[in-house]
Amino acid sequence: MAYTGKLKDPLLDELFEAVLTLRDIDECYQFFEDICTVAELKAMAQRLAVAKMLQENRTYTEIAAQTGASTATISRVKRCLNYGADGYKLVLARLAGKAKSAQ
Repeated sequence: MAYTGKLKDPLLDELFEAVLTLRDIDECYQFFEDICTVAELKAMAQRLAVAKMLQENRTYTEIAAQTGASTATISRVKRCLNYGADGYKLVLARLAGKAKSAQ
Protein backbone atom coordinates (compact mmCIF):
# COMPACT_ATOMS: atom_id res chain seq x y z
CA MET A 1 0.00 0.00 0.00
CA ALA A 2 1.48 3.34 -1.06
CA TYR A 3 1.51 6.19 1.42
CA THR A 4 -0.72 9.06 0.30
CA GLY A 5 -0.74 11.19 3.46
CA LYS A 6 -0.19 14.89 3.87
CA LEU A 7 3.61 14.61 4.26
CA LYS A 8 4.24 13.15 0.78
CA ASP A 9 7.04 15.20 -0.75
CA PRO A 10 9.99 14.50 -3.11
CA LEU A 11 12.56 15.67 -0.56
CA LEU A 12 11.12 13.36 2.08
CA ASP A 13 11.06 10.53 -0.47
CA GLU A 14 14.80 11.04 -0.96
CA LEU A 15 15.44 11.15 2.78
CA PHE A 16 13.51 7.93 3.35
CA GLU A 17 15.28 6.26 0.43
CA ALA A 18 18.57 7.23 2.09
CA VAL A 19 17.44 5.71 5.40
CA LEU A 20 16.48 2.50 3.61
CA THR A 21 20.07 2.15 2.32
CA LEU A 22 21.44 1.85 5.87
CA ARG A 23 22.59 -1.70 6.60
CA ASP A 24 22.97 -1.85 10.38
CA ILE A 25 22.79 0.05 13.65
CA ASP A 26 26.34 1.42 13.27
CA GLU A 27 25.46 2.95 9.89
CA CYS A 28 22.30 4.40 11.46
CA TYR A 29 24.39 6.03 14.18
CA GLN A 30 26.73 7.51 11.56
CA PHE A 31 23.94 8.90 9.39
CA PHE A 32 21.63 10.14 12.12
CA GLU A 33 24.49 11.78 14.04
CA ASP A 34 25.19 13.84 10.92
CA ILE A 35 21.59 14.65 9.99
CA CYS A 36 19.99 15.25 13.41
CA THR A 37 20.91 17.05 16.57
CA VAL A 38 21.39 15.00 19.72
CA ALA A 39 18.18 16.54 21.11
CA GLU A 40 16.21 15.54 17.99
CA LEU A 41 17.45 11.95 18.17
CA LYS A 42 16.73 11.67 21.88
CA ALA A 43 13.22 13.10 21.34
CA MET A 44 12.48 10.53 18.61
CA ALA A 45 13.81 7.68 20.76
CA GLN A 46 11.74 8.94 23.69
CA ARG A 47 8.55 9.04 21.58
CA LEU A 48 9.13 5.46 20.41
CA ALA A 49 9.62 4.34 24.03
CA VAL A 50 6.42 6.18 24.99
CA ALA A 51 4.49 4.47 22.18
CA LYS A 52 5.73 1.06 23.31
CA MET A 53 4.71 1.75 26.90
CA LEU A 54 1.30 3.04 25.83
CA GLN A 55 0.74 -0.20 23.90
CA GLU A 56 1.60 -2.04 27.11
CA ASN A 57 -1.20 -0.04 28.80
CA ARG A 58 1.20 1.71 31.17
CA THR A 59 -0.05 4.82 32.95
CA TYR A 60 1.02 8.35 32.08
CA THR A 61 2.69 8.57 35.50
CA GLU A 62 4.74 5.42 34.86
CA ILE A 63 5.67 6.56 31.36
CA ALA A 64 6.67 10.05 32.48
CA ALA A 65 8.76 8.65 35.35
CA GLN A 66 10.55 6.09 33.19
CA THR A 67 11.11 8.17 30.03
CA GLY A 68 11.13 11.74 31.27
CA ALA A 69 8.45 12.59 28.67
CA SER A 70 5.98 15.33 29.43
CA THR A 71 2.28 14.56 29.59
CA ALA A 72 1.90 16.66 26.41
CA THR A 73 4.35 14.38 24.59
CA ILE A 74 2.64 11.28 25.93
CA SER A 75 -0.75 12.63 24.79
CA ARG A 76 0.63 13.45 21.34
CA VAL A 77 2.04 9.95 20.93
CA LYS A 78 -1.23 8.43 22.15
CA ARG A 79 -3.13 10.49 19.58
CA CYS A 80 -0.81 9.17 16.85
CA LEU A 81 -1.31 5.60 18.05
CA ASN A 82 -5.08 6.03 17.96
CA TYR A 83 -5.58 8.29 14.94
CA GLY A 84 -2.28 8.49 13.08
CA ALA A 85 -0.85 6.76 10.02
CA ASP A 86 -0.13 3.53 11.99
CA GLY A 87 3.63 3.99 11.71
CA TYR A 88 4.21 3.36 15.41
CA LYS A 89 2.05 0.23 15.27
CA LEU A 90 3.92 -1.08 12.23
CA VAL A 91 7.36 -0.57 13.76
CA LEU A 92 6.41 -1.82 17.22
CA ALA A 93 4.88 -5.00 15.76
CA ARG A 94 8.00 -5.64 13.71
CA LEU A 95 10.28 -5.03 16.70
CA ALA A 96 8.16 -7.40 18.81
CA GLY A 97 8.36 -10.05 16.07
CA LYS A 98 12.12 -9.60 15.83
CA ALA A 99 12.47 -9.98 19.61
CA LYS A 100 10.38 -13.18 19.59
CA SER A 101 12.39 -14.72 16.76
CA ALA A 102 15.64 -13.92 18.59
CA GLN A 103 14.55 -15.93 21.65
